[in-house]
Amino acid sequence: MVTPKTNLMKTLYSRRSFLGKGALLGATGIAPATVFGQGLKDSLEKTPKSSMPSDLKITDIKCGFIRNGHSLFVKIYTNQDVWGCGEGVDATPGTYHLVKMFGERIKGKSPLNIHMLFEDIRRSGFFEGAQSGMYVAVLSAVETALWDLAGKALGIPVYQLLGGKFRDNIRVYCDTALYQNTLPGPAEFAASAKEAKEMGFTAIKFDLDQSKDPNKYDKYNWTASPGELQRMYDQVAAARDEVGPNIDICCDMHGRYDMVTGKQVAKMLEPLKLMWLEEPIPAENSDAYKYITESTSTPICAGENIYLAHGFRRMLETGAVDIIMPDLQKAGGLGEAQRIANLANLYYVPFAPHMVASYLGAMASAHVCASVPNFMILEWQIYFHKNPMFKEIVDFDGPMVKDGFLPLSNKPGIGVEINEEAMRKYAQKGVPFFE
Repeated sequence: MVTPKTNLMKTLYSRRSFLGKGALLGATGIAPATVFGQGLKDSLEKTPKSSMPSDLKITDIKCGFIRNGHSLFVKIYTNQDVWGCGEGVDATPGTYHLVKMFGERIKGKSPLNIHMLFEDIRRSGFFEGAQSGMYVAVLSAVETALWDLAGKALGIPVYQLLGGKFRDNIRVYCDTALYQNTLPGPAEFAASAKEAKEMGFTAIKFDLDQSKDPNKYDKYNWTASPGELQRMYDQVAAARDEVGPNIDICCDMHGRYDMVTGKQVAKMLEPLKLMWLEEPIPAENSDAYKYITESTSTPICAGENIYLAHGFRRMLETGAVDIIMPDLQKAGGLGEAQRIANLANLYYVPFAPHMVASYLGAMASAHVCASVPNFMILEWQIYFHKNPMFKEIVDFDGPMVKDGFLPLSNKPGIGVEINEEAMRKYAQKGVPFFE
């Protein structure tokens, strides 16, 4: 049986062998040195000194923000020159001091006790907002960095720390981001669907809510007008006609409608065979979701704005949705994500995480997706292909995605590093950057 201690002894033995050979080469003149033995001394001084994992301690935590603060990156440092990186999204603007506060609560402790540290931070914040929102989003970034750090320290990928993997490649769907266009028509939906299919994706997502639709009653009324309903149907029908029956199509309403509209849209789109209809109403009232879910054969999906496993309990117990989609960069982190997935598995509900992070967040999510049996599909963003920033701010091996699948990294930790210098030019102004 190979243990961390065995790996450590092998590392030390290999290091001694290397140093011994280096000294021999120096003595024979093959590797010249101005002073006898100086090469060995310099090598020893430059070689990272590792100790047993039990001696690993957290020394500091630093962070950086991009995308106007909606993307938080944290880096946890230790006394052994091993660090871990994590990411939080959406509910993160203005949280620099929250990161530093969490850091003070875990300094001097072993980063390998991930669940304990998670509970230490969560329980210490009962009266600071630890139930949801910014507190949990920042905790998600910190917790993820701990998994990355532990994997690097022990020399194994995160999925192995999570109990192993069910799959090597993680199926993803491409979010086409047509919401960035002003009132895209059916032709644009068809063209976007064709583009995603040609890129190798077997699943695509579109957004149906359009704040500037002239058919809206007004900007506060959550009931869709007949004109809005027709616009939605025509857009999705055009995409379906373009890609045919064998490509999955998902549609997102971003929780911007009422229950009446949710029922209408789900029923109206039944002939188009959606993979799911996402968040037709806000996530706060899971009981209202049940009325929509029971009224249609279109699968209903929700969960990107729900926090911790506690938030999913009633939704699963009551059968409020067909599919859950926690955002692993804000729902509580990787361990909490696995708990959510396992809870859903008890109700035979698929796990399809929401993902609007960088490639670091995507790969971190992939480790969880690999570790649970009920994984369905992971969100993937078209910006990975169209915005150069997302390749610049990370270091990784191999293709990001291939034929609609994300290849799971087998490197220690998450397998993706943040590039601080490349990220610096995108840093949020006025906020300390990894200081």
